[in-house]
Amino acid sequence: MSHGKTSYVCVPCRASYKQWHDPERERRCPRCAEPMIHAGSAFAAPRRRDVTAWRVLATLFDAGVGFHKSCCGGPGDRPRTPRETKEWLPQYKARQEQVARHRLREAARRG
Repeated sequence: MSHGKTSYVCVPCRASYKQWHDPERERRCPRCAEPMIHAGSAFAAPRRRDVTAWRVLATLFDAGVGFHKSCCGGPGDRPRTPRETKEWLPQYKARQEQVARHRLREAARRG
């Protein structure tokens, strides 16, 4: 199965680049040479001048949120404002814990 390009993001530069995914290789920003974040193949970057959107993205990336496609129709809805982010993150973390518990149960069941 061939894998497509995925997004790598530099939050300080407010820049996103589509590149081939290689988990062994660290990506560095061509502008500032800092390590970039693997945002995922379903990531859509906001405009560079949209400072609020980039602030929200920084919060999401710090919380471990990714924009990866899944078997269930993509990454789902994401918050757009700091206020929405504050309300959304606890729900996201609860869903992630629920998924992790489910995976552990399935792994134990399979043996």
